[in-house]
Amino acid sequence: MVGKDYWEKRYINNETGWDIGSVSNPLKQYIDQIKDKSLKILIPGAGNSYEAEYLWNNGFKNIYILDIAQQPLDNLKKRVPEIPINRLLKQDFFKFENQFDLIIEQTFFCAINPNLRVAYKNKMFKLLKPSGKLVGLLFNFELTESGPPFGGSKTEYQSLFQNDFKIKTLEPSINSIKQRQGKELFFIFEKKT
Repeated sequence: MVGKDYWEKRYINNETGWDIGSVSNPLKQYIDQIKDKSLKILIPGAGNSYEAEYLWNNGFKNIYILDIAQQPLDNLKKRVPEIPINRLLKQDFFKFENQFDLIIEQTFFCAINPNLRVAYKNKMFKLLKPSGKLVGLLFNFELTESGPPFGGSKTEYQSLFQNDFKIKTLEPSINSIKQRQGKELFFIFEKKT
């Protein structure tokens, strides 16, 4: 099982091929249309979290960044020193407790072992306030034994999430970076109450 030491080593050795070095276009576009800057937002498995940096720099101050590894949290703190240290959470996602209006998914789901996907869905449901939203990108390529990243399909994601979430959007991303074009689905799932 891929754990804390694996991820810490990847960051220390700069083996972060998934890291695009900026906020992803689909998430930037979504964030740009949010009017309520007071939303309580979580970014789990955040990595270097350019999404958190973008949110912070655009007036969203109620954000929480969660990762199992310390190095990416330190990297974010260097780039955005104003983020309070108590918002940079080095914790296991599956043991974390709190509630949020919005959770942003960016390369976390694809990094966890596929046998944890039901646990991921259940945890997201618990972490969201009533009618809270889980928004982000999921990979759209065949699920294989090798990974991370682990893939999946629109059909699989619908089946996994539809009982607990209203699937507002689950469509091919039209503005992914070049290397991921045709391989990402943009989604908005709203917690059912």
